[in-house]
Amino acid sequence: MKIAEIVSYIEESYPLALQESYDNSGLLCGRKEWEVTSVLICLDAIEAVIDEAISLGSNLVIAHHPIIFKGLKKITGSNYVERVIAKCIQHKIALYAIHTNLDNHFYGVNREIAKRIELQNVNILSPMKANLSKLVVFVPKESLNKVDQAIFNAGGGKIGNYEECHFRTSGVGTFKPNDLANPSIGERGNKSEVEEYRVEYLVSNYQISSVLAAMNKAHPYEEVAFEVYPIQNENQHEGAGMIGELENPMDEIEFLSLLKKTFHCGTIRHTKLLNNKISKVAVCGGAGSFLLKTAMSKKADIFITGDFKYHEFFDAEDRIVIADIGHYESEQFTSKIIADKLKEKFINFAIRLTEINTNPINYF
Repeated sequence: MKIAEIVSYIEESYPLALQESYDNSGLLCGRKEWEVTSVLICLDAIEAVIDEAISLGSNLVIAHHPIIFKGLKKITGSNYVERVIAKCIQHKIALYAIHTNLDNHFYGVNREIAKRIELQNVNILSPMKANLSKLVVFVPKESLNKVDQAIFNAGGGKIGNYEECHFRTSGVGTFKPNDLANPSIGERGNKSEVEEYRVEYLVSNYQISSVLAAMNKAHPYEEVAFEVYPIQNENQHEGAGMIGELENPMDEIEFLSLLKKTFHCGTIRHTKLLNNKISKVAVCGGAGSFLLKTAMSKKADIFITGDFKYHEFFDAEDRIVIADIGHYESEQFTSKIIADKLKEKFINFAIRLTEINTNPINYF
C-alpha cells in the first residue's frame, strides 16, 4: 500500500477544494510513492506525536491542523515547527493535514459535534456559495438512462439531501456530419434530425472534470453538445458550522453541564444566561466567532465553539448564549472521524490514534 492510495481516498472523501483559501491541507512532507508501514492520526502533529510515530514504526502521520501554515523559510530547529519537519525528513515520515476541507464537509467536524449532543434536523450553518455549476447536456432519448446514470455515479445531480436529480425537456436536435466525422447516428453529408432531451444537473465545481469525463464516455455522440454555467446558489451540503435542534429542550445550566461532560471541558466560558430553554443549537469546531451573527440570524438559542475573544462576547447582546468550550475540546473527536473513514477501505495495515494529549491549554 502506497501513501498515494491513502491520499487519493482522503481527497476523494474530503476534497481539497473545500478548504478555505488561507488553509494548507494536503501532503506537507514526504513522498506519495512511499510504502505505508502504519498510520498515526492526531489533532496536532507536535514533536511528541512524531516521537510516538517513530516508536510505533508509523511512517504516515495524519493531522487535522497543518503544522506548516505560514511560510517556512528555513529549517534550523529554532522552533517546534522546524523541529517537527526536520525529524520527519530524518526518519522518512510523511505528514498529511486534513483541516478546513473536513470542517466544511457535511459529515465532518461539525456533524460529529452535533452527533455527540444528539441534535436533530441538522443543516450547514453557513453554506458555501459560488461553488456550484449547472451542467446542461443534449442526449438522444434512447441514451438518456446510460448518460444519466454515468453523471450521477460521478457525483452530479445532488441537491441538499437529494441525489439523482435532473430536469429535462424534449426537443429535436439537428446536425450534418462532414467528411471527417465518424457519426454514431446519421451519415456523412446528410442532415439528420434526432429526438433529444436537454438535461440539466447541479454539480459541485470540484467534480466538474470527473462528471464531464463520465458524461463523454457514456454519450453516444462523437461531439457532445453541453454547457457549463457557474451559479450563485448556496450549497446546502458544504460550508461552515452546523445547526440543529434538541429532541427535548433543556434548561441552560442542564445543557452546559451536558457540554462539560460530553467534551471533557476544563471549563466553559459563556455569556450571561437568558433563562430560556435551549432548543435550537449552532456549533462550529475550532475558532468559530466569525459565525456568531449567522447563528443569531437563524435564531439559535446557543452557539458552541472555541477561541472567542473578550470583546466578541459582547456581540451576543443578550440575544444568544455563547458557550466557548475550547478549541481542542471542540475538535478532539476529529481523529476518530479520520480513522473511521480510513478503516472503511483499508484493513491491511495498522491505523492508530495518538495517545498524546496535544492540547496546549491547561486548567487550574
